[in-house]
Amino acid sequence: MPMMKLAKAMKGLKSGEILEMLGTDPGTKSDMPNWCAKTGNELLESTDLDGGVTRMLIKKA
Repeated sequence: MPMMKLAKAMKGLKSGEILEMLGTDPGTKSDMPNWCAKTGNELLESTDLDGGVTRMLIKKA
């Protein structure tokens, strides 16, 4: 489900814009680099925060 929400949010961005994503699904951390490689988007940052939250910055291709 997080990846579907991400894909929908990315469609609303212009090329070069950056999306901040906060998530608690541990699978997203491993899925995100693969999704970015497949779609041509760029994972700029992935940071683990308190409470099991991961913050990711994704730049739209």
